[in-house]
Amino acid sequence: MIDELIYLLRIVFAVVLGFAIGFERKLRFKEAGIRTHTIVSGGSALIMIVSKYAFSDTAEFDSSRVAAQIVSGIGFLGAGIIIYRKQVVHGLTTAAGVWATSGVGMAAGGGLYIVAAGATVILIAIQCILHLRCKLFSTKKYVRLKIVFEDPLSQNANKVTELFGVERFNKLHVERKGGNILCTGTVTTDKELPASKLSTILCENNYICEIERCDDE
Repeated sequence: MIDELIYLLRIVFAVVLGFAIGFERKLRFKEAGIRTHTIVSGGSALIMIVSKYAFSDTAEFDSSRVAAQIVSGIGFLGAGIIIYRKQVVHGLTTAAGVWATSGVGMAAGGGLYIVAAGATVILIAIQCILHLRCKLFSTKKYVRLKIVFEDPLSQNANKVTELFGVERFNKLHVERKGGNILCTGTVTTDKELPASKLSTILCENNYICEIERCDDE
């Protein structure tokens, strides 16, 4: 009875650690928050305890067999969190956090209290540090633009690529309209281009007829 109470306390400890990790995720409005991380951590601890102590009286006892299935099981859960939408992967960090939280629960269930608590602090610290507004940790954001411009002398195409800091067009369509050569090209750039900047480019370059953001396509 006393042993089982100790095991139960391990699960409670894992739940507290999972709550701490999930609370940090909730503050950043992530898909997996307090409930997900708490249940994953507590469930992993429960499975670890069952794996380690429930089958110790059997002839062929290997506590790692059941515990190893936690890793693969959480892998399926993480795959459900990851979404590929509009050529961008969403939820990858959240899925990795859930997977790591299961490891925290396993450590707590196995009685490695210092390891579980230390890993929790490290995970939360990593999330906080990497979310700092620092160029070292930031990922470049790319913008895709569709640009319509006149190019009667075949010179403006190079001006457009230089203007947006790219080497070439992703796509370029050239057609004749009303005796003029009209080009429609798409470029991908990492420059900061708010609406005011695009308006300035249109005003200062008369050969550019239209600029449209199409990075969500």
